[in-house]
Amino acid sequence: MSHQRMVYVVDHDLGSRRAITSHLASLGAEAWPFATAGEFLDIVDHLTPACVLLEVDLVGGAGLDILSALAARDEAWPLIATSARIEVRLAVEAMKLGALDVLQKPIDLDALAGALIPAWERLQHALASGASARAAREQVARLTPREVEIVLALLAGQANKAVAHALGISVRTVEMHRAHIMAKLGVRSLAEAALIAARAGLTPTPRAANAPGPWAKPAVPALPLPAQPLAPGLIRAAG
Repeated sequence: MSHQRMVYVVDHDLGSRRAITSHLASLGAEAWPFATAGEFLDIVDHLTPACVLLEVDLVGGAGLDILSALAARDEAWPLIATSARIEVRLAVEAMKLGALDVLQKPIDLDALAGALIPAWERLQHALASGASARAAREQVARLTPREVEIVLALLAGQANKAVAHALGISVRTVEMHRAHIMAKLGVRSLAEAALIAARAGLTPTPRAANAPGPWAKPAVPALPLPAQPLAPGLIRAAG
C-alpha cells in the first residue's frame, strides 16, 4: 500500500486503536499503531513521512512532544490531533504546532474521513514538491564549485564582464562556463537555471565586506539520503 494512504496512530487506549484501525480500513487506509509517544519517536527517523493521528493528551504532555518533534523536521507529516476532551487551550496549542484538525474521541467515521482528505492532499503536494527539490539538487550537484560560483553571480545580476573581472578570468572563459552550466542543468535560459537553483535552495547571497568577488562562495547543497521505511510487520499490531 502507498505510504500516502498510511496513517500512524498514536493512542494509549487499546480499544481506541482498534476502533481507529477499523475506521481506517473502511477508508482504504492502513494503520500503524503505537501505544506511546516513546514508541513512535524511537523509530520516527526510519519511517516514511505519512499522516499521523495523534492523541494529544497523552500522559505528561507527550502528545505535544510529538507535535513539536514533527514540526522541527523538514519532511511533511500531516497531523490530526485527537482527544477525549477537547479543551480550547490544548486545541489551540496543537494547531499552533501544525495540527490540521482536532477530533474528539470516540472518533466518528465521517469526521475522520473529512479530516484525512485534506491531510492526504497536503502530503501528496509535499511529496511532489520534495521530489522536485531533490531533482534540482541532483542537477546542481553536477556543477563544479567554480560553475556554482559563476551561476550564482549571474543570478545575482552580474554581467559576464563583471564576473570575469572579479574572478580574474577572461570573458570567454565565463561564457564557456556558462554554456557548461546550461548543458548540465538541461536549460536554455538563465531564467530556467534560476528556477532550478531556487528549488535546490541555491540562492545568491549579498557580498561580504572586503570579499574578493561580488558574491559569497556557496556550498553545493548535500543530497539527502532517502528515508528507509520499516516494513509494516516490524510495527507491533494494535492489541
